[in-house]
Amino acid sequence: MKIKEIIVVEGKDDTVAIKRALDADTIETNGSAINDETLERIRLAQKVRGVIVFTDPDFPGERIRHIITQNVPGCQHAFLPKHLAIHKTGKGLGVEHASPEAIRDALSNAKQMEHEQVEIISKDDLLMFGLIGGREAADKRERLGKYLNIGYANGKQLHARLKMFGITKEEFLQAIEHINGVESNE
Repeated sequence: MKIKEIIVVEGKDDTVAIKRALDADTIETNGSAINDETLERIRLAQKVRGVIVFTDPDFPGERIRHIITQNVPGCQHAFLPKHLAIHKTGKGLGVEHASPEAIRDALSNAKQMEHEQVEIISKDDLLMFGLIGGREAADKRERLGKYLNIGYANGKQLHARLKMFGITKEEFLQAIEHINGVESNE
């Protein structure tokens, strides 16, 4: 499988994992302190071939994603669920620990952010469906993020991502139905 876009990852081990999974070029940020030179390479890549941001499902990975989003508009974003990014020993979390299949799946479900961000799903909707303010909320948000391919997020981030990725009310309700169905079958 060949990917046209250039994939932005955090480090060399991520590049190795990507190349095990498919044929693609990468740009490494070398951590969360992205310098201007790296941002300029990402801008050029976005202009020429397009970019998919594929960072670790942790705080530094989210920080990198945010910096790139602020500085390079129009990038696609791929998310890896935390449980697929954990090292087999349980120590370590990152793209480099994911299976080739999980990497291909995440990249094939990359999403582009919407330029015009309109609130379709309100914070009241999140509360009503138990995604914020309850004991089970974090678990539900994790399953929702996985189903919608937008990654895990806290309540505030989830609200923002639903707008950023233009998730429709229909997609949202279908995802809620799915995660509630999974709950009742467990």
